[in-house]
Amino acid sequence: MTDKLIVGEVLKPQGIRGELKIKPFTDDAEVFRAFSDVQIGGVSYKVLSVRTGGGAVFLGLKGVADRNAAELLRGREVTVLREDAPVPEEGRYYIADLLGCAIVTQEGETLGTLTDVRQAATDIYTVNMDGKEVLFPAADGVVTAVDVNAGRITVDKKRFYEVAVL
Repeated sequence: MTDKLIVGEVLKPQGIRGELKIKPFTDDAEVFRAFSDVQIGGVSYKVLSVRTGGGAVFLGLKGVADRNAAELLRGREVTVLREDAPVPEEGRYYIADLLGCAIVTQEGETLGTLTDVRQAATDIYTVNMDGKEVLFPAADGVVTAVDVNAGRITVDKKRFYEVAVL
């Protein structure tokens, strides 16, 4: 497991005082209120203010004092240390922990490796199957079990092939 988690992306400066508009990669934007520090572009910043609205997070950071400084961070990933992030609820996982997991059927057949997760109403998983990217929804009935410690996501083979985009 990785020691850093990607929690968002800097979209743009917000206003003239250096505030950043962040696209959150979390289920709930309010989780940003728990972060005392974030890293952007490999640099650690102390969080001075957090507000949310319209599906975005607005961060005020120590060392980002004006719009010009904020502009330099546009498009960069916002990460936090795993130890600073809340523990996910039962049955919930950090995307970083899912990436690289083997996708296997209930019968034990390995279909491929998870390479990407696209957030939507139902997350869309991308699995590399023999060099080909295959997309499928991570819906109940398709995904039957997740074991991040073993690096395995179990799927119902019949349902997988019914919904997968091959």
